[in-house]
Amino acid sequence: MGVSAADVKVLREKTGAGMMDCKKALDLSNGDIEKAITYLREQGILTASKKSSRTAKEGLIHAYTHVGSRIGAMVEVNSETDFVARNEAFRTLVHDLAMQVAATKPLAVDREHIDPAIVEREREIYRTQARNEGKPEHLIDRIVQGKVEKFYQEHCLLEQPFIRDTDKTIKDLVTATIAKLGENIVVRRFVRFELGGE
Repeated sequence: MGVSAADVKVLREKTGAGMMDCKKALDLSNGDIEKAITYLREQGILTASKKSSRTAKEGLIHAYTHVGSRIGAMVEVNSETDFVARNEAFRTLVHDLAMQVAATKPLAVDREHIDPAIVEREREIYRTQARNEGKPEHLIDRIVQGKVEKFYQEHCLLEQPFIRDTDKTIKDLVTATIAKLGENIVVRRFVRFELGGE
């Protein structure tokens, strides 16, 4: 049974959980809202959503250098307390994020931080490609939107598949750590270096 966008919206409004989390919960519960809420609670996602409004000003800055020292990354990840910042699970998350940045070259932490001019340029390229491939005009906008979504999934750190477990996104990884540690965690920023690069 397919899950409707309206059902996802209802679940999001009731729980504050992310869109993909809501869709997955509804898929697994065959569209039953109450079962989906239970699933989200069991996964700790509701707890994580509630904590997202709390201020995170502690944390770590961590540097990772890939074997051969030709690629490196530095990330800042914030927590609410220095106690959590010293926790092994938090440190593992931060290290994994630095490795992810080194391996995948994201452009920004999330969609909101990607330059709109870059996204618009990509839209125009996708639109031209679709026309050059002879796609029907009435389908072009939908094709372009699908490609833009894929662009975000490839270039936004939080939307990327985790390199160690591609069934999870980086956002899933952060959410699971929030649920485990009981504090808000924010991926603040990152920088990536490549020998000889700009």
